[in-house]
Amino acid sequence: MDQERERLARDLHDILGHSLTTIRLKAGLVRRLLEVSGDLGTAAREAGDVERLSSQALADVRATVSGYRQVTLSGELVTAKEALRVAGIRARMPRAVDDVHPELHEVFGHVLREAVTNVVRHSSAREVTVGLGGNWLEVSDDGTGAGGRWGNGLRGLAERVRAAGGTLEASPRERGGFVVRATVPSRQG
Repeated sequence: MDQERERLARDLHDILGHSLTTIRLKAGLVRRLLEVSGDLGTAAREAGDVERLSSQALADVRATVSGYRQVTLSGELVTAKEALRVAGIRARMPRAVDDVHPELHEVFGHVLREAVTNVVRHSSAREVTVGLGGNWLEVSDDGTGAGGRWGNGLRGLAERVRAAGGTLEASPRERGGFVVRATVPSRQG
């Protein structure tokens, strides 16, 4: 029972943290568009995105509670790119996930989601770079870093990656910013 509660808490944190951060950013963009430029067409499109994201977040919560939510790496790449665009952060991302071992797509999707959410919320970054390989994913930014502190999200990610047989590293970069790297040893043999 305690393990199921921990899974649910971790999943809800992952879903709501990212979704609510993106919704907040888009709502702020709509407000600025209306206050500054009066561009009603763009504001209406962005408000439509807020509605869509809110509906998706609600569906994600329902699916998580019932245990049916599936995270995909390719889906998280699309979502991350949009969240970074709205936050005004330049994104350098792979176009495809073909090189990543299929059994790692879900866990790496969670890592990407949490890392990008942390960048948007805490980093003041101007640029984010996402790298992928067969058994690794890395997200780095040029922001202020998080002082090396691990919150609930990173601890939950470490558990997810460990359950897949891998490790999660997250730390400030030497030349500024922060890096999150998940690695799962190859299972070929």
